[in-house]
Order: sequence, then structure tokens, then C-alpha cells
Amino acid sequence: MNSPESSVSRDVLLSAFDDLLQPAAFKDYGPNGLQVEGKKEIRSVVSGVTASLALIDAAIEVGADALFVHHGLFWRGQDGRVTGWMKQRLARLLAHEINLFAYHLPLDAHLTLGNNAQLARHLGIHWVGAEPVRFGEQSLGFLGVRAERSAATLALWVEQQLGRPVTLIAPNDQPIERVALCTGGAQGYFEAAIAAGAEVFITGEISEPQAHYARECGVAYIACGHHASERYGAPAVAAHVASQLGIAHQFIDIPNPA
Repeated sequence: MNSPESSVSRDVLLSAFDDLLQPAAFKDYGPNGLQVEGKKEIRSVVSGVTASLALIDAAIEVGADALFVHHGLFWRGQDGRVTGWMKQRLARLLAHEINLFAYHLPLDAHLTLGNNAQLARHLGIHWVGAEPVRFGEQSLGFLGVRAERSAATLALWVEQQLGRPVTLIAPNDQPIERVALCTGGAQGYFEAAIAAGAEVFITGEISEPQAHYARECGVAYIACGHHASERYGAPAVAAHVASQLGIAHQFIDIPNPA
């Protein structure tokens, strides 16, 4: 981690994240923002995908004062008891006074720094106009263009860029251009992507129905891994805010085959 140039208060950092990501605009599956309170003054922040024990321990190792993640600790419908894995994670955070900031759907949706925008940038998917065509619930899905000889050649490109195998359902072998994407577990957005005019849909996961929809609708489907598709938004946002505030930032990727 780079040496911190200064420190900021926890409230200032929280306001910076909120101002950028606008969490109040989303109906989400858990609380966005500060999930665990730590030190009042923050000199360094570590970003990552999920607030796992491995990421928390890595943040402790590098002396971070705050964690910024996509998948936090608390979700709607959870049991609520602080036992087992939850107790272990909270105990580490509290013992070392590490602030935990988590943003779920707001991080997916940000037009330039979010998971969808950053995955599109990484894969060379461009917008027809100034912004992507949006689709799906809360307009989380993005539609852009990348010309390829076939969905199979696009799938190979995605594998090369993300460094992992993908699942491809390609009902035909023909040129494609209109590419829809929504990172993570967005298989339920496939029908909305088809309605928006996509010729191929990229997301993290696939469930049983999507293979049939792809074959019957003639639209290709690429599942590239939940974690792999969401590695880019958290470091982009955290680096942007850290640079604005003059504090140190480091992205730590904890490998995940899912």
C-alpha cells in the first residue's frame, strides 16, 4: 500500500462514497454504506469484492483503516445471530477498528466506475451514444456494442481477459455486435436483455432456464463467474475517492472460483 498522504474522518469518507454512488436511489438486498464502525480517522482503505475473513485478514496485514467492498456482511433475511463465520469476521473488524463500507446495487450501476461499466471497459464493449442503453429491474443492465465473428470468439476473448473459463450457450454461429451485460448473479435479467435487442448476454452466473431461453430465442449467453465479473468496480470507486481525499488505497483480490 502506498504511504498515506493525509487522513480523513470516517464521516467525510462515507459522504464521499454516498455522494458518488447515491445509495438512496436503489431498493437493495441489504444496507449500503457504513456497515461496521471502526477508527474515526482513516489514512488507508483496502478494496475487495467480498468482506470475507481472508480479505479482512489481508487488510489487517497491510494496516488498513477501512475496507470498501461490493458484498458486505448483512443481507435481507439473514438469521441475525452473531455466531460462526459472522462472529469471526466481526471480531476481526472490531478488534482492529476497521471500518467496513459496502455498496451492492449502487456499485453495479454507476455509469463510469461501477461493476458493469468497468467490466464493459475491460472487455472493450462500447456505447452507441454517450451512455449505454439500460434494461432490467432498476435499469441495472447495460447494452453496448462489440463486433465479433461469433459468440464463440467473444467467449474466448472474455476468457482471455478474465483469466478463467466461461460457460457459453451459443444457439448459432453468426456475427454478433449488440452485447448486453450485468455482472454477478443477473441471470434473471436475460429476458430483459433479449427484449432490449441483445445478440449476446454476459453475466456472472447461469441457471437452468437460461440455456433454454438462449436456444429458443437465438441469443447467446456467456456466464463468466460471479466473482470474476465483479472485480473491477470496487477498486475503481475506492481509488477514485481515495485520490480525491488524499488517502492511500490498495485493491486485494481474494480468488474465488464461483
